[in-house]
Amino acid sequence: MTSPKIAMIGAGSTVFAKNLLGDILGFPELAGADVRLFDINQERLDVTEQVAGRVARSVGARPTVTATTDRERALDGADFVINMIQVGGYKPATVTDFEVPKRYGLRQTIADTLGVGGIMRALRTVPVLLDMSRDMERLCPDTLHLNYVNPMAMNIWGLARQTPIKTVGLCHSVQHTAYELSQDLGIPVEEIDYLCAGINHMAFYLKFEHKGVDLYPRLMELAESGQVPAWNRVRYEMLRRLGYFVTESSEHFSEYVPYFIKRGREDLVERFNVPLDEYPRRCEAQIGGWEELRTKLQDPDAPLEVHRSVEYGSLIIHSMVTGQPRVVYGNVMNSPSDGSAGKLIANLPDECSVEVPCLVDRQGIQPTRIGRIPPQLAALMQTNINVQALTVEALVTGNREHIYHAAMLDPHTAAELDLDQIWALVDDLLAEHGDWVPEGLRRGLAAD
Repeated sequence: MTSPKIAMIGAGSTVFAKNLLGDILGFPELAGADVRLFDINQERLDVTEQVAGRVARSVGARPTVTATTDRERALDGADFVINMIQVGGYKPATVTDFEVPKRYGLRQTIADTLGVGGIMRALRTVPVLLDMSRDMERLCPDTLHLNYVNPMAMNIWGLARQTPIKTVGLCHSVQHTAYELSQDLGIPVEEIDYLCAGINHMAFYLKFEHKGVDLYPRLMELAESGQVPAWNRVRYEMLRRLGYFVTESSEHFSEYVPYFIKRGREDLVERFNVPLDEYPRRCEAQIGGWEELRTKLQDPDAPLEVHRSVEYGSLIIHSMVTGQPRVVYGNVMNSPSDGSAGKLIANLPDECSVEVPCLVDRQGIQPTRIGRIPPQLAALMQTNINVQALTVEALVTGNREHIYHAAMLDPHTAAELDLDQIWALVDDLLAEHGDWVPEGLRRGLAAD
């Protein structure tokens, strides 16, 4: 596989595609790759195609780049499929995920992983990913599907239940948080040795050391002192209570648990600096700056900086092409489908998606068996796994009742709303999503 065929699905995400292209083409062994850019938005696809050419020239690569709105053409014979789509976009889907719950007094920060926002995102996303996987089964059955799409755990789990396509979910929370903690401690991140495990957006550093010395006492001192970055108060508070540091950001984590966003408790929101409606703000800023960014990216005279990112995608491709072994963090099923005995994390359910270190070489993704994790961490993860399990069950069986069950068991939703409110909220969300949710789930098996 000297010149791998790489399909980038959702390539209209220009900045993310630019970063991944720079990572991939920066490897001499991948500089001649056959890159297929696919998106349903021709305008954004055109911009990414131009950016791809500029990235290639910047790193001295000579890839074959094809831009197409024909998904089958992009997937045909692909060795690797990188997925970065957002089904429904900011408008109408994400706006709906935020505005409808607000009518019931339910406030969110990011709403792309758990909670009613995460549930709805899964309902509209997994069917599209599955449709793509059916194409992969026909056109590139031996491909490795690199999924960057949220809600990560529900997407990985939903696909594992319904397609044989090999999929690994990739996130940057592990490496980003390690860097943030290194800054808090004043230690270069490359000198820190860590082991992390759990579920996506709720994995914890089981080991965090510098030259063999445990760094947790220093992190705990910071937490107890209160002298922590304002934007990270939630995670340091959870460190105080659990004894371990979680990978995903405070704005995400604050809506995975019932402790920080409570109606009538504005003091909590202020004390822990919880950024309500954070994701819509980011989206509006990106939309507002798109025209200026597009002009800059398309200007051949404007400098285009290409730096290697912390994303794992290019490392996986390079290791599988060259055989160079690496360890990355990937989201896979807790009980591997290869028939090998035992779970990756012993005290989490057989059938759930977990985030663990994985060895990568020519043999592909080889997850690490962690064993048991601290019981308080497993218990907290289980509250999120409950929601994931019921959402996936709704998707696989078409039983609409499980959507209500998922929302009913969501920690934040249950802390804010009573059962009648939860049922009515799900009804409203399904109605307003319309065709974005499969017809079978809109009609479902529940009595309307």
